Amino acid sequence: MTTAPDLLCLGEPMVELNQHEAGGPYVAGFGGDVSNVAVAAARQGARAGMLTALGADAFGEQLHALWVREGVDASAVRTDPDAPTGLYFVSHGPSGHAFSYRRAGSAASRYGPSDLPQELLGAAKALHFSAISQAISTNACDACFAAAETVRAAGGLVSYDTNLRLALWPLARARAVIRASVALADIVLPGLDDARQITGLDDPDAIADDLLGLGAKIVALTLGAAGVLVASAERRERIGAHRVTAVDATGAGDAFDGAFLAEYLACRDAFAAARHANAAAALSVTGYGAVAPLPTRAEVVRFLGA
Repeated sequence: MTTAPDLLCLGEPMVELNQHEAGGPYVAGFGGDVSNVAVAAARQGARAGMLTALGADAFGEQLHALWVREGVDASAVRTDPDAPTGLYFVSHGPSGHAFSYRRAGSAASRYGPSDLPQELLGAAKALHFSAISQAISTNACDACFAAAETVRAAGGLVSYDTNLRLALWPLARARAVIRASVALADIVLPGLDDARQITGLDDPDAIADDLLGLGAKIVALTLGAAGVLVASAERRERIGAHRVTAVDATGAGDAFDGAFLAEYLACRDAFAAARHANAAAALSVTGYGAVAPLPTRAEVVRFLGA
């Protein structure tokens, strides 16, 4: 890319090993929530970039090659010669998909505030990060807050996904950090199950009210089979889910986030962006893996037209 990214995604990319059938081989792919968001946004036409560190290993090389293929700017991605690139495994069974991670001490977890590219952050229209970006280490958490402050000071938007992974940190600490992050965010993109644990509330409208009350300008609360609730101080709307033949839900929330941000940056209409993203997320579950089935903008438009 020769033009600076409009959307910067900060967090941990990972290589995915996905077992499509019980007892079968693991198929290599890619994941890491914010990397998925960057690729999803790029496939929707946004100028997206990654902020992270990779290990000096074959997995890091594969992720870098992925971003080059997808048109995601990786010019600010660091290589850490002393730490590995994170991995995760996905298996599928009667109760859905299960994850196993190999990420302790990863290169991304060592990325801190001093590694942030201030010039790129100052020029970005939006920054996206998640609770996973924060949970992997104190360094990484500090980098997220510092990046958000820089982007806000320059007049850009901050987008935040509350992705809650209790294997990474205890709920009390997660709640405190997530609620502080929501207060810094313009756009908050939670899933219902996570939001219930974070807020202690059950009703989607009450959850939206709580997050807006913390300072968020836009909340797009994904409701699974019930679609998505989009709320601002002035308006709210529920958008129904699309019926598709679901194969693998890995990365569906990331597909929503990336498509929402790409469309929102193009039109500045949160409700139109959510309708577009809702369709993108539906299409993303029709194939295996977090990245491979992410749709293009043309595919989303065609799906909505049909």
